[in-house]
Amino acid sequence: MNDLNLKDKIAVLTGGAGIICSAMARSLAAYGVKTVILDLNKDAATDVAKQIEKEFNTPSIGVYASVLDKASLESARKDIHEKFGPVDILVNGAGGNSPAATTGVEKMNGTEDENLEETFFGLQIEGFDRVFDLNFKGTLIPSMVFANDMVRKKSGVIINISSMNSYRPLTKIAAYSAAKAAVNNFTQWLAVHFSKTGVRVNAIAPGFLMTNQNRFLLIDEKTGDHTPRGMKIINGTPMERYCIPEELTGTLLYLVSDLSKFVTGVVIPVDGGFSAYGGV
Repeated sequence: MNDLNLKDKIAVLTGGAGIICSAMARSLAAYGVKTVILDLNKDAATDVAKQIEKEFNTPSIGVYASVLDKASLESARKDIHEKFGPVDILVNGAGGNSPAATTGVEKMNGTEDENLEETFFGLQIEGFDRVFDLNFKGTLIPSMVFANDMVRKKSGVIINISSMNSYRPLTKIAAYSAAKAAVNNFTQWLAVHFSKTGVRVNAIAPGFLMTNQNRFLLIDEKTGDHTPRGMKIINGTPMERYCIPEELTGTLLYLVSDLSKFVTGVVIPVDGGFSAYGGV
């Protein structure tokens, strides 16, 4: 357990009650990390924290905050200091997509009778703003708040959660693709900015997971079968299945531990071969 030098460190996970970050929190707790489950849903965050304490006998707390509200994050940081102390690790996991920022069709067909509301021209600006803000500003603002602890201590790690569509934008989800590409760029920028402070900044780019945010795109509500889009994903992933959250945790543990002391500014794909496959 001590080989990774993680015991008794303090980790904040935004979107901590979600599928990905709750799995990540459990993996950190297994190595003795005190976890802060930060989420808009305080009850869900508290439930996850209680489960972690029961399973791993490692301190964990659920804390309310909005990743888009700096004041609420500052308040959360104050609570964390009182209960645990300064933060060592930040996992920026809050994110997601929205139907309001998703086109109805993958490509325009170019005909005169085409329904433009189903295309790029039908995207709702408010929905686009919401998705872009949640994924990008929701990474930037928590970093502003919690990296303050790390810079003062001259030690710490930030892990941003990106996506494979940051490299190759997927059809329909323009806002989500753009936001995750911005996360990659910000990861590199901040890594350089912090390079002499003792704080490392990296990102994980998961392949395709089934989440509450993307289920409407991948599963037919009426039949429960894969949609044509869902089948494209399976066929485009050499391992021919979705990722499960626990499969991201090995990369997480590597990046937050002393095993990666000279690693900063990288985005590591965990994608079942998706980025290596040309479809033929």
